[in-house]
Amino acid sequence: MTKLRWGILSTADIGMSKVTPAIQRGHNCEVVAISSRDLDRAREAAATLDIPNVYGSYEEMLASDEIDAVYIPLPNDLHAEWTMKAATAGKHILCEKPLAMSSAQAAEMVAFCEAAGVKLAEAFMYRLHPTWVDAVRRVDNGEIGDLQAVQSWFSYYNDDPTNIRNRMESGGGAIMDIGCYNINLSRMLFRSEPSVVQASVKRDSEMGIDILTSAILEFPGGGRSTFTCTIRAEDDQRVHIIGTKGRIDIEIPFNIPPDEETRIFVTKGGVTETKTFPVSDAYTIEAEAFADAVLSDTEVAVPLTDAVANMKVIETILGSG
Repeated sequence: MTKLRWGILSTADIGMSKVTPAIQRGHNCEVVAISSRDLDRAREAAATLDIPNVYGSYEEMLASDEIDAVYIPLPNDLHAEWTMKAATAGKHILCEKPLAMSSAQAAEMVAFCEAAGVKLAEAFMYRLHPTWVDAVRRVDNGEIGDLQAVQSWFSYYNDDPTNIRNRMESGGGAIMDIGCYNINLSRMLFRSEPSVVQASVKRDSEMGIDILTSAILEFPGGGRSTFTCTIRAEDDQRVHIIGTKGRIDIEIPFNIPPDEETRIFVTKGGVTETKTFPVSDAYTIEAEAFADAVLSDTEVAVPLTDAVANMKVIETILGSG
């Protein structure tokens, strides 16, 4: 097998607009099927994206011998159910972030997939993009000295009560949707788990979801990560990485454009140098890395213990208010 044969489990917008086209561009990937509980929607999606096989149920697609792996962009509360059903069918799984509704559920999914002998990966696409690979390398190499602090912000506006991101039962809210990035990058940069987590959480009085959260994560050695995420503000995102001898600013840290050059800014001794990276699609990089792991039977790029650990911090923050 030279290419991983993918099935797309649902016609969710992120899959249609971003991820599926990106997988199709992967040199070792082939999207061969898409499924929906609405057959007409599946047919329409397949026609739009030129996908050869269409299924009117998730179960029917998982039963196909023509599929090696599935991408799951379902609402958060359905991740565990369909990940385990896919694993039972012998399919490898790339599941959207956050992996689960709780750390216990995430651990259950990981154990289930291991027992089934299939690969599972959490779809934090930003981590493999060249801008982040370079920034993390610089931090690890001590280029900006000892890491002291990470400051980050992520926001957009969404107050639609019918949207799954605003539904408690679907695992909605700012932290689950976008704050998981702030947490993930902090743990990645400090290469450890926070020893202290403090947060202030503002909730929508009618929907119950968190809509504005600010948090402080204290890491072993005294380093700090501070961040705010909100789904009731102007679109914005930024990350500042501060060390004893310099800092790194990430121009577009999360929704990295797939069709433009990207930049990070490295400042040392008051002098800022711009590092420019060629056009690359984070979703394609993610899909190719996952396909490589399956085709070569090697470990996925990010250990699944990371997904469980990220959920533990999410739980602590949401328990704050």
